[in-house]
Amino acid sequence: MRNTAQAVFDVEDYDEYVRVQAEAAIRHLARAMPTTKASMRGPTSRRLRASQDRVTQALIRELADRLDQAGIVVEDAKLTHLAYAPEIAQVMLRRQQAEAIIAARSKIVHGAVSMVEMALKGLSERDIVHLDDERRAAMVSNLLCAVLRG
Repeated sequence: MRNTAQAVFDVEDYDEYVRVQAEAAIRHLARAMPTTKASMRGPTSRRLRASQDRVTQALIRELADRLDQAGIVVEDAKLTHLAYAPEIAQVMLRRQQAEAIIAARSKIVHGAVSMVEMALKGLSERDIVHLDDERRAAMVSNLLCAVLRG
């Protein structure tokens, strides 16, 4: 402890003071260091889940600044558990599911377009049928429907 005499006047309940300041430090750190890439604006090294050493050092600095008034010297600090609030976890899960569905649909559409393109190219190369733009568009539409159905 530093300057314990002054700390006695500045802080009444040390346990409560440390608890409140520790929670405030963690909340500040969580706002400054997002947990996911999607919520990031800066480099990936500023993520909470990216580097335990950087997070630990940032937490120690934050706690030291906040607890100095109480005369407390912070030598070490660790996050032992990092979890999302249930409502945030649900939102993140729904977003991940939506992204997965969109990615799957994108692959399906890409595959269907590739199949139609190959079919038209094969018909053209083999000189099986000659299509004007209107009939070509109708055939593309019919082939896409057939491929996407099944």
